[in-house]
Amino acid sequence: MQFPKRRNITSEHLQKFHIIVGSKNPVKQASVHDGFSQAFMADLLVQGLDVDSGVADQPFGDADTFQGALNRAQNAKNAFPEADYWVGIEGGVGHVGEELEAFAWIVILDREGKRGKARTASFILPKVIQELVEQGMELGQADDQVFQRQQSKQGSGAVGILTKGALTRRTYYGQAVLLACIPFIQSNLYGDR
Repeated sequence: MQFPKRRNITSEHLQKFHIIVGSKNPVKQASVHDGFSQAFMADLLVQGLDVDSGVADQPFGDADTFQGALNRAQNAKNAFPEADYWVGIEGGVGHVGEELEAFAWIVILDREGKRGKARTASFILPKVIQELVEQGMELGQADDQVFQRQQSKQGSGAVGILTKGALTRRTYYGQAVLLACIPFIQSNLYGDR
């Protein structure tokens, strides 16, 4: 399948978007840049802020993980209301039967109060990591311990490690950021959501 080529537009003709990510994690910021770049022909300024998620450091379940992403987006908007968009990304885990899956929620807010949201694909964690997380360890810390790394959540994360780099955390989140942009791309179809 061949995708249409983008028009050749000079930077002075591009829309300019200032986007605040509710995290200083460089992978999250890069994935937001990637997702918005695919969604819009725009000059993007993406900045991260340390904001509270309002949920546990390791959210359990879909509802808590979504709430963490929403809180991050809202707290980023409250801290820096001058931006055009605010993005919250929250990684979580949840049980599927006796196994533990990993996933993330992305929430995007705009100036008009519209909300975009999407959930990444999920994947089952190895039993050794599941046991550490169930004992109270954060997924990133469990990855570091099992795979003898440091700060893996600032880099490839569990998805990158487990796929041996075939799917990076940046790409994994970036796809969901693009999907969360749909209400802004197709604003005529989504109204005031």
